[in-house]
Amino acid sequence: MIKRIVTLAGDGIGPEIMDSALAVLQAASQETDFDYTNDKQLFGGSAIDQTGYALPKDTLEACQSADAILLAAIGGPRWMNAQQTPEKGLLALRKALQLYANIRPIKVADSLVHLSPLKAEIVTGTDFVVVRELTSGIYFGEPREKRTTEAFDTNRYTVTEIERLIRQAFTIARGRKKHVTSVDKANVLATSQLWREVAERVAKDYPDCTLEHQYVDSAAMKLVTNPTSFDVIVTENLFGDILSDEGSVLPGTLGVLPSASHSVNGSSLYEPIHGSAPDIAGQNRANPVSMILSVAMMLRQSFQEVALANQIETACYATMAKGILTPDLGGTATTTSMTEAIIDELNKVPTIV
Repeated sequence: MIKRIVTLAGDGIGPEIMDSALAVLQAASQETDFDYTNDKQLFGGSAIDQTGYALPKDTLEACQSADAILLAAIGGPRWMNAQQTPEKGLLALRKALQLYANIRPIKVADSLVHLSPLKAEIVTGTDFVVVRELTSGIYFGEPREKRTTEAFDTNRYTVTEIERLIRQAFTIARGRKKHVTSVDKANVLATSQLWREVAERVAKDYPDCTLEHQYVDSAAMKLVTNPTSFDVIVTENLFGDILSDEGSVLPGTLGVLPSASHSVNGSSLYEPIHGSAPDIAGQNRANPVSMILSVAMMLRQSFQEVALANQIETACYATMAKGILTPDLGGTATTTSMTEAIIDELNKVPTIV
């Protein structure tokens, strides 16, 4: 069956890194059974310029019927104070697709250890995944109000919202080291107490995996003192926002970190964690690795093409290990030359099942 992939190149360096990612996908899949179509759609600032809307109707409909969505990057100063902003389009897309689970892998390649703010002996071997709840919790709870002398927000979770995220974490853990760390603040918060109860119950359905609980303050400290101890971290919206951003600095660059957002029943969205970098747009200096690794995540998590995903990831890390690096990593490679090097490396990587 032909898979329909919707691509949203967006703004800034988005079109450049999207071209790189699609070139790698084509090279990796050309002699395989994986068959797909690329449905290019307007999104973000470029969509505002052409249609007046960050999320045009045609784009939304295409995303809703897609098998997977690739998003490069959106935003820039020219749209910052406009009535329509790229960021509003992204929030609307997340809401429309009900993207409840954000998956962010944090891996520090040996070739990049020297860029990390942590000592090499602490950060070497870091490889974990943060699974963050994305559509509930204190960011969305009602009532909320800001008054003259006080303000309040509501942190609310249902059993269903917690359970579906915990299951997502265990499913990912089964393909890794089978260890899940559930992060909460159960010594203080009622929502965390419910979270812990649900996690314990769900864990019984995954007897091959280990579940441990950790308070969020302890987890935050452990991320910078012993990051290699984590495999899969699962947590609520606010804690996940903070911990995933803390973890993202461990490799020393945002240019090598992909992410995924999964819906309940619909399309999943894959994107780099970095922004649109308008200051270097069009200069052939952008690091394409995070976008290329987002393609690998898509292949693995939406299409179960594990061998293809492994080949692309191996090619990316092998290229960087050879010292072929873009300026953000201290190198001199261009977007084009790094993409070509990764494709060359693909030809040397045996199929990994």
